[in-house]
Amino acid sequence: MTSLNSGFSGPQVCRLTGVTYRQLDYWDRTGLVQPSLVAAKGSGSKRTYAYKDILEVKVIKSLLDAGLHLTRARQAVQCLRENLEAELGSASLVLGENGSVLTSSDGELVDLLRGGQGVFNIVSLSSVVSELATSMAQEPIKSMRVTRTA
Repeated sequence: MTSLNSGFSGPQVCRLTGVTYRQLDYWDRTGLVQPSLVAAKGSGSKRTYAYKDILEVKVIKSLLDAGLHLTRARQAVQCLRENLEAELGSASLVLGENGSVLTSSDGELVDLLRGGQGVFNIVSLSSVVSELATSMAQEPIKSMRVTRTA
């Protein structure tokens, strides 16, 4: 298993989350999810992602798989970044046609997209965390030197 502190390469993130490298690259270039440890610096450079980055990628993938459009997923993730102080593993997303609500284990509700009714799916973030942990346990150990950029 790769250490959570050592960072993860782009291909590792893809294997762990189920996104394609093309999606991951696009999300980096458009600012949706950028690597926290080492950013891309031109063609052929290696990105290094932190665990929290991988978790965000997995959450976005889950939102897309549940039928949310990428624009709405961007809004939801931005709200999660700004407003969620609880651990993602203890929260659930309730997705509707016109909005999304985040629920935490203490009963708090956060409207991620500012409105909407008509729930059509619930995504348990604990299952996202669990799936990622399982994938990480199966990931071969690779030694990576991480150089933090300022």
